Amino acid sequence: MSIRKAIAASALALLAAGLATGALAQGKAEKGEGPCREDAKKFCGNEKPGGGRIAKCMKSHEAELSPACQSAMKQAEQRVKEIREECEGDAKKFCQGIRPGQGRILACLKSHQAELAPACKAEFDRAGKKG
Repeated sequence: MSIRKAIAASALALLAAGLATGALAQGKAEKGEGPCREDAKKFCGNEKPGGGRIAKCMKSHEAELSPACQSAMKQAEQRVKEIREECEGDAKKFCQGIRPGQGRILACLKSHQAELAPACKAEFDRAGKKG
C-alpha cells in the first residue's frame, strides 16, 4: 500500500470513527443515554471529551464493557465500515491534501457537503440527525 493510500485510509478511519463510534460512545454517554453510559463513566470518566479520546478509551476497555455496550460498540464499528466505504471516494476527491487528525478530514468533507456523492451525503445527514 502506498503512503498516500495509507494516509487516506487513516483519514477515513478517523472520519468514520468520528461519525459513528464517537456519536455512539461519546455523545450518548456524555448525555447520560445509551448502553455505554455507565461504562463510559466508570472507565473513561477522567478523559477530556474531543479528539476521539473517549472512543479510544472505551476501545481500550472493550473486554471489560457490559454486554450491551459491547454490542453497541460492534454496531458502531460496522457503521464505521459503511461510512468509510461510502465516503472514501469523496475524501480522495476533495480532501487529498488535508492532513488527517483533529477533525480536518471531517471538516473538509462538511465544507463540500453539497458536492458529496449521494451515499456519503446521506451518512452526514444521518449523523446530523443523531447529534
